[in-house]
Amino acid sequence: MDQFKEVSENYTLSEAVREAQRCLHCKVPSCKKGCPISNDIPDWIAELAKGNFGNAMKIINSRSNLPAVCGRVCGHERQCEGNCVLGKKGAHINIGKLERFIADFDCEAGLSHEAIPEKTRGSVAVIGSGPAGLTIAGDLARQGFHVEIFEMEPEPGGVLMFGIPEYRLPKEVVRREIKKIEHLGVIFHLNTTIGRDFTIDDLFARGFDAIFMGTGTGRPKKLPIPGVDHPGVRQAVWFLRRVSLYQSGSIDRKEVVIGEGDRIAVIGCGNTAIDAARTALRMGAAEVTVIYHRTINDMSALRAEYDDAVAEGVKFMWKSSVTDIRPGEGNRLSGISIDTEGNVTDLPLDRLILAVGSAPASRIVSTTEGINVDTKGYVLTRDIPYGMTTRRGVFAGGDVTNRPATVVHAMQDAKRVAEGIIRYVDAMKLMESINLTDGK
Repeated sequence: MDQFKEVSENYTLSEAVREAQRCLHCKVPSCKKGCPISNDIPDWIAELAKGNFGNAMKIINSRSNLPAVCGRVCGHERQCEGNCVLGKKGAHINIGKLERFIADFDCEAGLSHEAIPEKTRGSVAVIGSGPAGLTIAGDLARQGFHVEIFEMEPEPGGVLMFGIPEYRLPKEVVRREIKKIEHLGVIFHLNTTIGRDFTIDDLFARGFDAIFMGTGTGRPKKLPIPGVDHPGVRQAVWFLRRVSLYQSGSIDRKEVVIGEGDRIAVIGCGNTAIDAARTALRMGAAEVTVIYHRTINDMSALRAEYDDAVAEGVKFMWKSSVTDIRPGEGNRLSGISIDTEGNVTDLPLDRLILAVGSAPASRIVSTTEGINVDTKGYVLTRDIPYGMTTRRGVFAGGDVTNRPATVVHAMQDAKRVAEGIIRYVDAMKLMESINLTDGK
């Protein structure tokens, strides 16, 4: 589908080298400070500038398991690029595009051949294969752990595969990154739901030393609006997943719901809302309006994503709230009422999409003793060892703990949890060896 072709084009080799050569290689690199996972940005850019692509990739791999993903969907404008000293002159280094170039070039040329250590340090089960789960798996595998991932979907990737549109993050890019993690010796179990097919206790019984929960937030939030339960109202994550399934040939076009000529509104103004709006246009919607209760300066979406949406024809209503949803024929709506700073207007509408966040599902917690949650259902964890829940040996990270909000922040949190798992398992193994030595 050409309308889903990747929007941002990659650098050519000569363009990438020229861009890398602009880097000042600052003694105190503010770009690295702005990166949530502390990527050694000046070092790998310096290698790229000299044409040492393999060295550049090796440096990137030391901090990131998903460089081709991060190079495309990270919030560079608020992180590394936003902190580049050249940005003061309006000419920051295009770090994200360079990272994407290196990752793509490395894959196409087959440059990386990582030495895989023996898996003798311990065994860890990872539940969920989104950004957090994949980061945990990659980090632990590189440190000599045997890692198995349990994923409920028929294909790994989580939000990377089913929640980010093809035009921003091609599915083949995600599959490539997952293949790299498989090559580290990580085993994937698909179509497997923990809490239904297996419990946490079952996994411990299979010999795992520790378990990581990276299941994200599967239960969408609802708004207290009359008519919100109408079938013409859908969640953004549901819609984006349907589009992904349709593109892969798994479901029929009519199961996507949004059709040619539909009038669509989206409530919310984060990146997911923008993704839903732009995807609706690509699925043939005639009009798409994003409705947000605050101002453009308050939106959590990246400004670049907003600019692209406006260029594609998405309309925005600021300081506005939907007060009423009116049913139409069948599964369609007839319209909604919108309050904009006290002025109520009517908007004719066929479908309404909600992009107002989600809450954690309770399937794992409800089938496991000893995992405490807060009043909203988020899993409680401790700082030492970082990420461990109230159940010994069970760790959690990512959205299920209500910490990260973006792909790279989920990775940042997961890297800290991986360190916590390593310390915990190493300590347990040490205690076991001491007990054996003492004859206990």
